[in-house]
Amino acid sequence: MASNGSERGGLLTAGGILSIIGGAFEVIGGGIMVVLTIANRELFRLVGHGVWGGTPAILFGPFGFVDLIWLIIVGVPIFALGIVAIVGGVSALRRKSFGLSLAGAICALPSVPFGILAVIFVALSKREFSAERKENGI
Repeated sequence: MASNGSERGGLLTAGGILSIIGGAFEVIGGGIMVVLTIANRELFRLVGHGVWGGTPAILFGPFGFVDLIWLIIVGVPIFALGIVAIVGGVSALRRKSFGLSLAGAICALPSVPFGILAVIFVALSKREFSAERKENGI
């Protein structure tokens, strides 16, 4: 890789950006799952009946009936992983903490192509964190 006088390379920047993009997709996806569940529960509460003995379900989804509690069980952790991925991506861009940056890249893994590349790029750029610390006299 060509050097421009500093130890900064493009891999860590790319890894941070990919982690942020993957985290944003996770936050949006998890948020949609949670909002969909809450809205559907309220709809069934207002109508006064549910499907399968009072348990609200989404009709005619891609998998037929989908019990809404599973959307919460999946949506909230995906949302939380997305937040960590975004924070880790920002940490990678600022070159603050290798551990947080790698954790953020790992949390971006549910958004498969972005997460895999983010983990690879951040892991390959570990030396940039130590070079940044030496540059700052830490």
